[in-house]
Amino acid sequence: MIPYFFGYGSLVNRNTHAYPDAQPARLQGWRRSWVRTGGRDTVFLSVKPDPDSTIEGLIAAVPGADWVALDTREGGYQRIASGGAVVHGLAPAPDISHYRVPDESALAQGHHVILLSYLDVVVQGFLREFGETGVDNFFATTDGWDTPVLNDRAEPRYPRAQALTSAETASVDDHLTRLSARVKHRSQTVTETEKP
Repeated sequence: MIPYFFGYGSLVNRNTHAYPDAQPARLQGWRRSWVRTGGRDTVFLSVKPDPDSTIEGLIAAVPGADWVALDTREGGYQRIASGGAVVHGLAPAPDISHYRVPDESALAQGHHVILLSYLDVVVQGFLREFGETGVDNFFATTDGWDTPVLNDRAEPRYPRAQALTSAETASVDDHLTRLSARVKHRSQTVTETEKP
């Protein structure tokens, strides 16, 4: 049987991949978190176990169980079996995996930032799959919003950046405003006093 992946970040945006049979699903017992690691100045969007949390996302098939391309795209993550934690409409149920940053790679502190070009892609995906309620749920089930956000929209650093509509852009900006997120511009740096 063809295996599937569960995506909970940029993989929710169908414009960033061409994996077949993509459809909405939910992952029970996990919560998203922005995670710092060594060797890069941007955070990863990862997941951590949380028995009281369920997150929305997208599942899609991995034809021929050829994980190489997806594992390469998700460099820095480890792929783990989701077990029966994914709620979906497929029958019979395929093997499903999701990605997370290994605990041993995570750093407690650092001058890391969230790329706005990446966040834009994630929110666009959630808006298209789950509507504004899905975007609300994404922000509510993600930890680490004290991490500064780097506004790189003019020159996106994220390699799969997408053009957003004005409504999509407004959704991202409105949520960041509600969270009192610290948005930095490329000419600015995170100072020592702002270190998380």
